[in-house]
Order: sequence, then C-alpha cells, then structure tokens
Amino acid sequence: MASHLTNFQIYDLLNRQHPLWLVRINLSEITLWMADLTECNLSFADLTHADLSWSSLISSNCTKANLSYVNLYESYLSRANLTEANLTRANLTRATADKVVFSQAILVEANLNRANLSRAILNKANLLSANLTRADLSKADLIGANLNTATLSMANLFEANLSGADLRMANLEKADLTGANLVGASLTGTILDGADLTDAIMPDGKRFI
Repeated sequence: MASHLTNFQIYDLLNRQHPLWLVRINLSEITLWMADLTECNLSFADLTHADLSWSSLISSNCTKANLSYVNLYESYLSRANLTEANLTRANLTRATADKVVFSQAILVEANLNRANLSRAILNKANLLSANLTRADLSKADLIGANLNTATLSMANLFEANLSGADLRMANLEKADLTGANLVGASLTGTILDGADLTDAIMPDGKRFI
C-alpha cells in the first residue's frame, strides 16, 4: 500500500527539526531524492519501492524496517542500524554503507554493486544471490552470512571475517581475500579463479600459502 501522506505533508515532515521520529511510518512508493534522514528513527517503517537515491540516512535507526525494492542509489548510510531490516532486491549501487549494522538483515538478490561496506556488520545476514561486484567489504563482519550463489567478483574482502559463511556456488573471481577468515565456511562450488588468498585462513583453519 502506497503512503497516504500528501507531498505537502511529506515535505513539511522532513523539514521539521531533526532528528525525526518516524517509527512505523508508511513512506512506500514515494520519491525522496536527496532527502535528509540523518539520525532519524525509521524502525519498523515501510519504505517498500521508495526512491531514496542520493539520500542521507547516516546514523539512522532502520531496525526491522521494510526496505524491499527500495532505491538507495549512491545514498549515504554510514553507521546506520539496519538490524533485521528487509532489503530484498533493494538497489544500493555505489551506496556508502561503511560501519553499517546489517545484522540478520534480509538482502536477498540486493544490488550492492561497487557499494562501500567497509567494516560493516553483516553477521547472519541473508545475501542469497546478491550482487556484490567490486564492493568494498574490507574488514567487514560476515560471520555466518548466507552468500549462497552471490556475486563477489573483484570484491575487496581484505581481512573480512567470513567464518561459518555459506559461500556455496558464489562467484569470487578475482576477489581480494588477503588475510580473510574463512574458518568453517562452505566453499562447495565456489568460483575462486584469480582470487588473492594471501594469508587467508581456510575452512580447515590452515593459513593459505
């Protein structure tokens, strides 16, 4: 269901003194290019199919928010909390999402092409078939993450923690896995052609030489 708010009401709301309390708000299907939602509380909010291209959600609280099919192209999400948020098929192409908490978030078939996810927390996140081509996941926490059939070609996974992650059938061609932790990770059918595994700790606990 689309948001029941009028364009004037949305404009008035977003121009009030920040940070805004927007818990459980329905902003689905709206277009909010370059919106300032910095430090706003959007927990449990419905942003399905919303277009938030180039918007700022820095340090926002989006816990358990529904962001499925949302367009966050080149958006700024640094230090935001998206714990258990639903980002199914969301577009985060070139998004700046360093230090974001995606713990247990649903990112099935999400597009994170060239996104900056450095030091992001993605433990137990569901990234089934997600597109992470050329994404920066350096020093990211991907403990127990589901990356089954995900595309991570040419991704930066320098010192990323992938222990216990499901990487079956994932494409890691030419990815940088220097110093990555792969202890207990599932690598059945994983494509590792041209990947740099220097000093990586393999699933059996042995360091790659």
